[in-house]
Amino acid sequence: MQLQKEEIEQLEKKYRLNLINSISGIKPANLIGTKSLNHQENVAIFSSVVHLGSNPAQLGFIMRPQTEVPRDTYPNILETGFYTINHVSQSFIKKAHFTSAKLEKGVSEFERMRIEQEYIADFFAPFVKESVVKIGMKHQESIPLPNGCIFVIGSVEMLVIPDHVVNGLGQIDLEGCSGVGISGLNSYYALNKLDSFPYVREDEIPDFE
Repeated sequence: MQLQKEEIEQLEKKYRLNLINSISGIKPANLIGTKSLNHQENVAIFSSVVHLGSNPAQLGFIMRPQTEVPRDTYPNILETGFYTINHVSQSFIKKAHFTSAKLEKGVSEFERMRIEQEYIADFFAPFVKESVVKIGMKHQESIPLPNGCIFVIGSVEMLVIPDHVVNGLGQIDLEGCSGVGISGLNSYYALNKLDSFPYVREDEIPDFE
């Protein structure tokens, strides 16, 4: 397959949607949990969470364009300033996937998909109890993107990770967590560690054949 821009634009809509959503490869699967000021809980799956920096610790994710009937996640974040990011594990990928459904306002995906929420310390937003890696976030900035999407930037306020899945270097064993990734919109893949390499310095680059 070799397609020019004009040919891509002429593809059948659903085919083009699936193709373009797949070309970036495997993306992290995360559930983002929020709660409104009137304590209505919400959880939704996202595949766009990215690392922005370690000091200060920041993560970002892409929010789709807010239509005339916006979903609950972004309004809750703007209203309260807090949300959680929870890694999806193999044990609950089906439940996690179906949080992408457009439910009526006021209906909690936690209840509808039978996903158990968890409150830790005094953090405002709910975590996903079954998630191995849980991250409490505080909203910092929202940046409008040219396509109408919104890049949401937040600071890491809390980390909840079992000690046994973090090695002495601070690296998380995603395979040990049974973590999953997403290709496109609805295909899920297991994460298997293949190798580990040292921090690269020019004088340490091997001679490749």
